[in-house]
Amino acid sequence: MSFDEIRDGDRRAVRRSVELVDTITASDLTRPTPCGDWTLANLLGHLTAQHRGFAAAAGGQGADLTHWSVRATGPDPVEEYRIAAEEVVAAFAATGPDTPFALPEITTRMTFPAKQAIGFHFIDYVVHSWDLARSLDVPVDLDDDLVRAALPIAVAVPNGPERLAEGAAFAPALDLPAASSTLDDILLRLGRSPHWPR
Repeated sequence: MSFDEIRDGDRRAVRRSVELVDTITASDLTRPTPCGDWTLANLLGHLTAQHRGFAAAAGGQGADLTHWSVRATGPDPVEEYRIAAEEVVAAFAATGPDTPFALPEITTRMTFPAKQAIGFHFIDYVVHSWDLARSLDVPVDLDDDLVRAALPIAVAVPNGPERLAEGAAFAPALDLPAASSTLDDILLRLGRSPHWPR
């Protein structure tokens, strides 16, 4: 995929996540999620922090861990999420394909070119949109072309022992049945059961 295609796919995945987050009510925040022991409030805090961290990285400030920290939830976590999502979309729009991103949650030994870094964010928000939809018990509703574009990135994510580490972005891959949808393929490769919570 070209840089523009990855960036556009990321924007669409983020905007879909915003549509889902916009439906969250205060009573939803205690719902369980596919993300381990996290409630929907925990997941929302994480997603907001990730947007802020990636936006900072696009502006050359990603090495500062304070940008990645989950802040205390304010009176309107949905609005906080919406603002952070728009910040990261705008930050990515201002980058070129080779803009270096410091992503300390992955490694502090190197930076990543924007094309690769935004690809990381893209696959996260395809999967996290599914997380949000499942937590809210609503249809996922991701466009087929968006899911197809995300699959090669999911395939490229290493499935090594680092996935067992505390705080790993993804759990170890699950078995792929012979016939599975593209989205299910992504989820299974990244350690999610498409049948959660069963």
